[in-house]
Amino acid sequence: MILLIPILFILFFLGIPIAYSLGFISIIGVYLTDPEMLMNIPRRIFRGIDNFSLVAVPLFILAGELMTKGGISSRLIRFAQTLVGHLPAGLAMVVVVASMFFSAVSGTAIAAAAAIGGMMIPAMKKEGYDSRFSSSLVATSGTIGPIIPPSITLVLFGVMTSTSIGSLFVAGVVPGVLMGVGLMIYCYYVGVKHNYKGREKRASAKELLFGLKDAILALIMPFIIIGGILSGIFTPTESGVIAVVYALIIGLFVYRELHVKDLVSIFLSSAKTTAVIVFLIGNAALFTWFLSFHRIPDQLASMLGPFAENKLLLLLLINVILLIAGTFIDTISALTIFTPLFLPLVIAADIELIHFGIIMAVNLTIGMVTPPLGVCLFVTAAIAKIRVPEMFKFLLPQIAILLIVLIVITYIPQITLFLPELLDNIMN
Repeated sequence: MILLIPILFILFFLGIPIAYSLGFISIIGVYLTDPEMLMNIPRRIFRGIDNFSLVAVPLFILAGELMTKGGISSRLIRFAQTLVGHLPAGLAMVVVVASMFFSAVSGTAIAAAAAIGGMMIPAMKKEGYDSRFSSSLVATSGTIGPIIPPSITLVLFGVMTSTSIGSLFVAGVVPGVLMGVGLMIYCYYVGVKHNYKGREKRASAKELLFGLKDAILALIMPFIIIGGILSGIFTPTESGVIAVVYALIIGLFVYRELHVKDLVSIFLSSAKTTAVIVFLIGNAALFTWFLSFHRIPDQLASMLGPFAENKLLLLLLINVILLIAGTFIDTISALTIFTPLFLPLVIAADIELIHFGIIMAVNLTIGMVTPPLGVCLFVTAAIAKIRVPEMFKFLLPQIAILLIVLIVITYIPQITLFLPELLDNIMN
């Protein structure tokens, strides 16, 4: 039955949708084993989506849409300008900092790339920045979205592995900041090399306070969510409700940039995205059951031999496989495929699941800016009105920086784990 796994990837290369490919391979595998077991397939799919924690996924998707349309991105950009706008390549620095702020609000890479790119790419072009640099930077900065909480990717990983979603959220903070700092260092280098100057004067204390006041309602949202989860006031699923209500109140009554007439299109867009993800999760659950029934992870472990027995080699192998997969499989799909395959190996190697979850998230978000799929690249290329290959000169060094961060968090687990452990000790 393990021979069906290569066939699965052949289906991917042929362009068959991931969800259909997973379902097809699972059904074929069940049929070849025992045709009578086909009757169990609908039940297995339903069990895969019958999880209260998964309700957080559509809620965070909806909250992200509401915040994107509710005037939050413009305020975060203005605040970022007061913080770093005076540095070399000031506008480029603003892109990274604003993306980090927006990531903590939306939790998705595509939303961050579209919202920040729509405002910053034209502004950078007006100031003489190379469009290839601007568009590639917005795309790579957007990858911080699924790392800094709240994160739909980490919610799904937590549900699939029964890992604390609150701890995963907290664990993503430091890796996300490291990704942002790495990209800012590159911006500084490009700014000095190409003489991209920032604003003439550093923002005054009054400007900083005004910018903070303007953006504070957006900035405190992640603290409300994470604090509520860790303190036990509400569950991760209930935090999604808090995020939606908060976004509605801020957009409709405080910033007043969100209108009632906008809600229909926002709800419809969120529903479409949710339907795609839920259908994929259902088929992934069927695939996971198929793998477990035939003990395919155990067969995979025996085939890998020394890789499965050595923690360092196993982490290297996981990184390589995920990086390759990320070039042609979207983040959610790759997560649902590889989590059940790698999970028994990771547990056997005594790797912390929180650490493994962050490794997977960082790996797969790098795939969002890696050709040929690289969905964030297509978003920013469309905004900048250039072709994706034109970005490569500036894109490749940025991907290299993200890979360095990945290596660091892979082999120094405490970078990821110390904050959850610290907060756990404080709470207890």
